[in-house]
Amino acid sequence: MRGVVYDRYGPPGVLRIEDIPVPVPTANQVLVEVVATSVNLSDWEGLLGSPLYARIGGLRAPKRRVLGSDIAGRVAAVGAGVTRFHVGDEVYGDNLALMGGFAEYAVAPDTMLAHKPQGLTFAEASTLPQAAAIALQGTAQVHAGQRVLVNGAGGGSGTFAIQLAALAGAHVTGVDNAGKLDYLRDLGVDEVVDYRRSDFTRLGPFDLVLDLVAHRSVFAYRRALTPGGHYLCVGGAVPTLLGVGTIGAALGLLTGRRMGVLAVRTGPEHFMPAADLCVAGDLRIRVDRTFSLDEVPQALAYVGEGRAHGKVVVAPRSV
Repeated sequence: MRGVVYDRYGPPGVLRIEDIPVPVPTANQVLVEVVATSVNLSDWEGLLGSPLYARIGGLRAPKRRVLGSDIAGRVAAVGAGVTRFHVGDEVYGDNLALMGGFAEYAVAPDTMLAHKPQGLTFAEASTLPQAAAIALQGTAQVHAGQRVLVNGAGGGSGTFAIQLAALAGAHVTGVDNAGKLDYLRDLGVDEVVDYRRSDFTRLGPFDLVLDLVAHRSVFAYRRALTPGGHYLCVGGAVPTLLGVGTIGAALGLLTGRRMGVLAVRTGPEHFMPAADLCVAGDLRIRVDRTFSLDEVPQALAYVGEGRAHGKVVVAPRSV
């Protein structure tokens, strides 16, 4: 089969197409004929090996040769012990532990997969497992009347998060680069902020700040919060994450403004509620661009450089 592989961390130029063996599912694994794989920021970080947490399991060289975690496709074979899925079933899920989505076939644990809703295309389903799980968990406590800010609002998780906060009845502010502000307005946010022109930490206070690209001082984030407010970050610079988890947590206890790193739970139960909302028409999926397997380097750069409006999808096969 054809797959996009890499053997060392670096820019997109280290990626190459190779003919590689079709993986064989072992016990409790499913072999998926991949139709679509969405690109996550974690794929870009895994390519670069930066931030440092992207090298977990492979400090000097990548642990997995093929990136791509959020897959959608058809079951091609099942391993021993698999009873929920059968050959031909349409499935989707977050395969972060094994990766392999930027290839024609990938193996995934059966516990990480769900049956694809008939109301979603393969491309649409592939956008949900990681991005929607982050958005659902990051906005889980939002309620009507609150002021919510999402930093990195124009990307995959941000696109879902701002819509979920709005559905809950919150006043939503979206922060991203100037090229995405019209896109955010189209999604219905109440206010938009170009991070290059305004410091959102001085625009509050907010009841919730969901930060998808954290890199600021914990003291700046604290001043953005109302008394009783909550700051949550998902990914970002390692010093910032460490600061939020230590100094930020202590400041929260002292001031009543909670700060923490969102520990994202994975698995179908954490992304299927978003699929239900999408099928019902309450949550919009935005697929910005679809790339072929040969264009994976460009797809990763498009996401990593912050150009994507919503989600980007790689289609090893016709979607």
